[in-house]
Amino acid sequence: MSEKKATLQLYRGDNEGGEFKTYEVETYPGMVVLDAIHEIQAKQEPGLAVRWNCKAGRCGSCSAEINGKPKLLCMTRMTAYPDNEPITVTPMKSFPILKDLVTDVSHNFRMAAKIPAFAPKPKEADGTWRMQQDDIERIQEFRKCIECFLCQDTCHVIRDHDKKEEFAGPRFLIALAGLDMHPLDTLDRRELMKTEFGIGLCNITRCCTEVCPEHINITDNGIIPMKERVADDYFDPVRWLARKFIGHEKKKKASLPVIQFTGAPDFKDEMTVVTTKKKPRSADEGAED
Repeated sequence: MSEKKATLQLYRGDNEGGEFKTYEVETYPGMVVLDAIHEIQAKQEPGLAVRWNCKAGRCGSCSAEINGKPKLLCMTRMTAYPDNEPITVTPMKSFPILKDLVTDVSHNFRMAAKIPAFAPKPKEADGTWRMQQDDIERIQEFRKCIECFLCQDTCHVIRDHDKKEEFAGPRFLIALAGLDMHPLDTLDRRELMKTEFGIGLCNITRCCTEVCPEHINITDNGIIPMKERVADDYFDPVRWLARKFIGHEKKKKASLPVIQFTGAPDFKDEMTVVTTKKKPRSADEGAED
């Protein structure tokens, strides 16, 4: 019995340009697209670049686009596609291409460094913290994220409008949601969500939820509740009057952490991000908040 063969069209090139090259591989039961690419690397094209690590859908490294849809190469079966049609594999469109299927996702790590860290309230008298189980379960979903950045890739605000600096993207909006919903956190990051992280730019297409390999309900459970909270705080006149005359318990306003970039200033995409605590100015200059 002859082995089945599959045809793959892979992008070869860098951010300056490239082309598609066609390869044919023998398939076997259980084969995933990453296996096929490794076959090509081993037997036909040793210079082919692809990022991967665990091959188990846990590290999020092998993100790419298969037939135009963002997916993990290691979690996509070859049998998911017709035998008589080529499988096209390209790098993630929303990020600069380093080589072949490898993209520069360092922007995401710089964005992560901008988020003020978790700041828990003091422990109880017995030295512990207490939370309701419902509160724990609500934010536990967001912690399943493997940072594959497929949601960032498919988000049209980033993909089509290139608003990486104005808009944090789905991955970081759910990180912010997890902090805002945490019953022990003491920082109010909603002003930053509105001004620095651009939550208003999301128009709820749910494309991020559709591509998430961990099946996190990014839009309905994370982004929409946060958009509602920000809108209540800044655009609801009834809530504003209630706060004005009745008052309510306030969290401390969060500010952006100081970010130091190390490396040559002409190569910001390759810089390392380090967060540091703000140092107070001298008495003449005043102190930073």
